[in-house]
Amino acid sequence: MTAPAAAVRGSAAVPLPYRVVRRDEETADTVTLALEPAGEGLEPFRPGQFAMVYAFGRGEVPVSVSGVERGGSGGRRGERLLHTVRAVGAVSAGLHGLRPGDGVGVRGPYGTGWEPAAAEGGDVLVVAGGLGLAPLRPLVRELLARPERYGRRSVLLGARTPADLLYREQVRAWSAAEGLLVGAAVDRPGPGWDGDVGTVVALLGRARFHPPDTAAFVCGPEVMMRATARELVHRGVPAHRIRVSLERTMHCGTGHCGHCQLGPVLLCRDGPVLGWDRAGPLLGVREL
Repeated sequence: MTAPAAAVRGSAAVPLPYRVVRRDEETADTVTLALEPAGEGLEPFRPGQFAMVYAFGRGEVPVSVSGVERGGSGGRRGERLLHTVRAVGAVSAGLHGLRPGDGVGVRGPYGTGWEPAAAEGGDVLVVAGGLGLAPLRPLVRELLARPERYGRRSVLLGARTPADLLYREQVRAWSAAEGLLVGAAVDRPGPGWDGDVGTVVALLGRARFHPPDTAAFVCGPEVMMRATARELVHRGVPAHRIRVSLERTMHCGTGHCGHCQLGPVLLCRDGPVLGWDRAGPLLGVREL
């Protein structure tokens, strides 16, 4: 990490130095890190894209960008990347343990985005399960910032328990936004939970949408995405207007190692966001 930033910006394999400027605890095992470039930052990220984040002495993992905020210095030098990380392995545990002032390496942006422009003029469904809300959060912010571009908007959330719901303060603020339907369901309710119990798929009955013109954006555990997409198709939403994010086994971020191959698709290069018309048939092949 001693090479000048200008010398490495063109290399997809070399991370740029960033530092942690804020650490927000989301759940018992999940934090959101605000990362600011130590020098010149990366190119702008689109909602749905991801970065490779390097924990020194541990390695690197792909992490979706859960938001972008402007820092104090202006321009790309001041653009902070927000990454929501759950401690599930050696590298993610290392990132989870970082504190303000600690350094990381970041390279990107990589992959396809949600492309909210394709949803303009129609109804919009955002369906998230667990940590899947992280890559969808920039999309929700887009829906809130430009409501005039879309029809009816719904955000449906699922989690194992109430304590596992991400961004609880923000979700409460979304619930108060005019014209935005927000629903949440948990598998195992705890004390004080008065919301829905069950799968997020069951919440689709609450949302109002005109299926032929609806765009759906879905992210979460693979079994949840399958069930959601199939139910939406059953209700008349065209498969190509259902977009899912598949991030399983991504490793290098550049389509060279093959760890993320799904049939003819390299998810870090051709995804992670794919239309269900393309992803559905591939996920339906056993052991692919």
